[in-house]
Amino acid sequence: MEPGPSGSSSPTSKRNGVRARTRIGSLDHDILHIIFSFLNIFDLVRCTVVCKSWNAVVSRSKLLHYKMWQNYSEFFNDSNSSRRELNLSLEELAMMHHSLSLQQGRIDIDQWRGHSVGIDQCRMKMGLLLTGVGDKVMRLWSLDRYKRVEEYSVPDNVSLVDFDFDESKIVGLVGTRISIWRRNGKRSIFPSQEGTFSRGLCMRYFDPEAVVGCEDGTARVFDMYSRKCSRIIRMHAAPVTCLCLSDDQLILSGSSLGSITISGLLSDQRVATLKSTDCTGIKALCFNPCSHLVFAGTTAGYGYCWDLRTMRSLWQTRISPNVIYSMQHMQNDTSTLVVGGIDGVLRVLDQNNGDILSRCIIDDSKPAHSSTSIHGVIERRKGRRISENTHIDKIPKSARPAITCLAVGMKKVVTTHNSKYIRLWKFNK
Repeated sequence: MEPGPSGSSSPTSKRNGVRARTRIGSLDHDILHIIFSFLNIFDLVRCTVVCKSWNAVVSRSKLLHYKMWQNYSEFFNDSNSSRRELNLSLEELAMMHHSLSLQQGRIDIDQWRGHSVGIDQCRMKMGLLLTGVGDKVMRLWSLDRYKRVEEYSVPDNVSLVDFDFDESKIVGLVGTRISIWRRNGKRSIFPSQEGTFSRGLCMRYFDPEAVVGCEDGTARVFDMYSRKCSRIIRMHAAPVTCLCLSDDQLILSGSSLGSITISGLLSDQRVATLKSTDCTGIKALCFNPCSHLVFAGTTAGYGYCWDLRTMRSLWQTRISPNVIYSMQHMQNDTSTLVVGGIDGVLRVLDQNNGDILSRCIIDDSKPAHSSTSIHGVIERRKGRRISENTHIDKIPKSARPAITCLAVGMKKVVTTHNSKYIRLWKFNK
């Protein structure tokens, strides 16, 4: 029997001569302070979110202030900096560490068989990963131990086109309908008179609304609570191929004709139209609310960037010789952009000028190592960086399977490849 919060053992354990285990909660603040003092600043920050008592120990002892001032004094005006300044400095430091890791860090790749057939979409939020499209199920994973947390079935007579999720529900574009799965597994579907539309090609969800990009060039806005189509917005004369939503009620949509239309979510008014110069279809679209920059990737491998405040083009560059399928950045990161496409090279770009900072592939020259747990088999491989002058066509496809979708987290990138496997790239500086 374990001791209570005070750390005292029960009479039974004393009579049996068994020494009870000490709970971490029984350690007093002075001992925790000594333990925490050996941690680096990033591990110390992680400790502050474990529980209230640990947060209190770190805060009262001002360990974060001390370590920031000791190791990163350039981030402070003086040693008495406020808690708000400390938080801002920590965020800035974390983003810098993330950016440098993507550019220069050692690359470890963990892969596991996530589905019975090939899947090509993934979304990552709150330490969870949702995968699907291609299979008849969506699966929610914990990235801590690659444990499958939940599974959501798709009706047999329709196909899953796109999906998104938050802490309470999964929203999916299924055939010509919108479906909602509660995190408890119960599925509901929009009424037939409200939930049908011409063929949907993409979907984005920002509570309480889901926006569907359709083949007829419209974007249809659905309210998750009333379960009605609240607006139909004419976006393009061609199919809407990709979407993203901004925090200030804007819909950004790309078309197969190479244009990007920006419309108000509430007013239904077209705000602006951005056009690529190569006149090929827009395949990937990404918006950074911190810098107000819009990024787009085309079917010809070009990348574009516009400033949404001025509607001015900032840069354009040939990123890949082939189709760009996905481009993403970590929330609050204004320096790096991760891009993947049909050539299978994972590229890291500078958001501000479009320069390619790094090119990554799987290192086929080093053997893979496998480990087995109750959650399945995890295959561990190494990644390597290639130079600008490397002939990509001479690299085996096994080292660069086509990247159909990617999601970016702190010093990590998840990729899908229209295969049964999911890959997690870990960048360690």
